[in-house]
Amino acid sequence: MKITVKDFQVPEGEKVKLDKWPTLVEAVYKSKKKYHKILEAHVQELSSLQRLHYASNRYAVLLIFQAMDAAGKDGAIRHVMSGVNPQGCQVFSFKHPSATELDHDFLWRTSQCLPERGRIGIFNRSYYEEVLIARVHPEILRSQGLPDELLNKSIWRQRYHSIVDLENHLYRNGTRIIKFFLHLSEEEQRKRFLDRIDEPEKNWKFSVADIEERSFWKQYMQAYETCLSATSTKNAPWYVVPADDKKNTRLIISQIILDTFKALNMNYPETSLKRQRELLAIRKQLEQQA
Repeated sequence: MKITVKDFQVPEGEKVKLDKWPTLVEAVYKSKKKYHKILEAHVQELSSLQRLHYASNRYAVLLIFQAMDAAGKDGAIRHVMSGVNPQGCQVFSFKHPSATELDHDFLWRTSQCLPERGRIGIFNRSYYEEVLIARVHPEILRSQGLPDELLNKSIWRQRYHSIVDLENHLYRNGTRIIKFFLHLSEEEQRKRFLDRIDEPEKNWKFSVADIEERSFWKQYMQAYETCLSATSTKNAPWYVVPADDKKNTRLIISQIILDTFKALNMNYPETSLKRQRELLAIRKQLEQQA
């Protein structure tokens, strides 16, 4: 199977029904050896493009990962970004907000972590938690200290507008945003939870809270459907990536990132005539020191 990025992109304005989107597709690779070969090629190309991105210093790139527990976000980030220079890349994981963060608007804490030009920012979960987990668990919303008149059904529509406005603002100022929803089936999550229990080295990944959240599966799918429908735009598209096959997931994600970088048409900074003369003069000095 050849990776066609458009197959996974949510078109702007499309009403998403996740039961129509596959959690498993035909694999890009035909063997474990082939998988490693393709991933290595992707990683090397991404490393080269990241150096160019850093040197050209014109765009910022923000990668957002959202998913249900055990969908493979951490593994995808670790494998796909393994060749990237840490100097040009930062990963942020957003968990329960602090008291200070709760005293600000819901976009404030993530705004502090947006990537600079020339860098890649990775959000492992993001401001989208505020229209996902906060929607499934209304008590989280009530704990945010908002005025009573704002706590009504229209708050979600308003938050979608705020998110789209932010992402359009970032786009207009040179930030390119790629949003991944790793689409895991409920059955595959069950199997991965069992693996986390059965394999001692994975025990640390599992908690009772994971099982409690699993009981809200239907509500989460509804929240994701509404969110993806409302916030996938031409400037900041969502990609629904089948996540039941971790290896295939990583190859799809890496191809989408590569395609985004290639579309930027970046170039290394040109050396001026004056600078060339300076370098030639320095070269002569170094040669004379031999």
